[in-house]
Amino acid sequence: MKIAVIGGAGVRTVIFINGLLERYKVLHIDQVILYDIDEEKLEIIAKLCKHVVERKHKDLKIERAQDAVEAITGADYIVTTLRVGGDHSRVVDETVALETGVIGQETTGVGGFSMAVRTIPVLMEYCDLIKKHAPNAWIFNFSNPSGLVTQALRSSGHDKIIGICDAPSSTKFRMAQALDVAEKNLYVEFFGLNHLSWIGSVKKHGEEMLETLLVDDTFLQGIQEFSMFDPELLRQIKFLPNEYLYYYYHREKALENILKSGATRGKTIEAVNIQMMEELKRINIDEQPEEALQIFLYYMEVRERSYMSIETGNDKKAEIEKGHLEVPDGIGYAGVMLDCIEGLQSEVGRYLVLSVQNEGCIEGLEAEDVIEVTCKVSQEGIQPVPIGKVPEHCNVLIHAIKLYEKLTVEAIFTKSKEKAIQALTLHPLINSYSLAKTLVDKYDQVYGGLF
Repeated sequence: MKIAVIGGAGVRTVIFINGLLERYKVLHIDQVILYDIDEEKLEIIAKLCKHVVERKHKDLKIERAQDAVEAITGADYIVTTLRVGGDHSRVVDETVALETGVIGQETTGVGGFSMAVRTIPVLMEYCDLIKKHAPNAWIFNFSNPSGLVTQALRSSGHDKIIGICDAPSSTKFRMAQALDVAEKNLYVEFFGLNHLSWIGSVKKHGEEMLETLLVDDTFLQGIQEFSMFDPELLRQIKFLPNEYLYYYYHREKALENILKSGATRGKTIEAVNIQMMEELKRINIDEQPEEALQIFLYYMEVRERSYMSIETGNDKKAEIEKGHLEVPDGIGYAGVMLDCIEGLQSEVGRYLVLSVQNEGCIEGLEAEDVIEVTCKVSQEGIQPVPIGKVPEHCNVLIHAIKLYEKLTVEAIFTKSKEKAIQALTLHPLINSYSLAKTLVDKYDQVYGGLF
């Protein structure tokens, strides 16, 4: 079987391949083909991927495609992981937002809006190619903002597409470690939208323990995702939050910390990636593959340790030892996708958090609304766990963001600036017509006519 990666020059591809090496035989995968419009970067990433395979003495085939059709044709599974405009577009998105007085995070708020407006039309073209050249393939969308992008593709008739995010799986992994339990024996039930979800149930060996965890300050402070929140807030809402809810529950703190730092997450990532690629271009990867891999791993660790540090005011300065780093096992995006493939091939199945159509899962949402929820994945398909009615404080946020998403999709499909302004006016992190109009005009000007 064949996996195609559209956007294969992304730095996470190397980690994806390493994660796949542990399971490619079981999953019946024998070939991964990478495609990207940045051919120079793709060549570097492909060489690193091949070295990761060779150093473990595996026979998984890693190839580069010259064009998208070559990559897609005959694929059983397709990964879409695009950043239209490159790393600098994220810097632009964040800078425009901050200059206007709002948070510009790339998935949450106006940063996600700008990225979606650029990304969705490009992904639509790729999905149309997939429908023609690999109509039976499952598409795993990693492109941010994942939930909004998946909503757009689903709304346009692409029904074999699943939105993937590693935040829920990473949270569950850390929870299992803290609770000293194997992941398979810990059930964590998520509901909501991508980057706007809550944990409504935590069962260890089948025993519900959410109420106990909410009053355990040691546990809450010991989990990265929960430690950034005021524990009294969590006890008030009676749920454990997705980390991106920090931007909603502690909005002024996030904005203040970003402005105080004099930098943004986008600038940090851009600088790290530039340094990484400059060093990799100076080395002969064919002759020094392990040295090149260690350069890559060093900068990936720098990236990882800077995650959410600016927004929360927790700047991590720990020293990283060069030259002896291990390749991550791919429990993030790669792990979720591979778990999903394994589930689809299994009679027993497994529980995963995915972005899928609602189909009656959460009361009050339309059937076609894309939600992020715990699903049972097996040979019978992908079945969301029934959630039913959710508390009003969650319901208000879910409906507001879902309406924003649907208006954004409509604005993109019809190239309507009016709909775009309407979408941002309703977003809780903007909540102002005049701000929305200013932001849409600025992004439209910066990117040369989005609408």
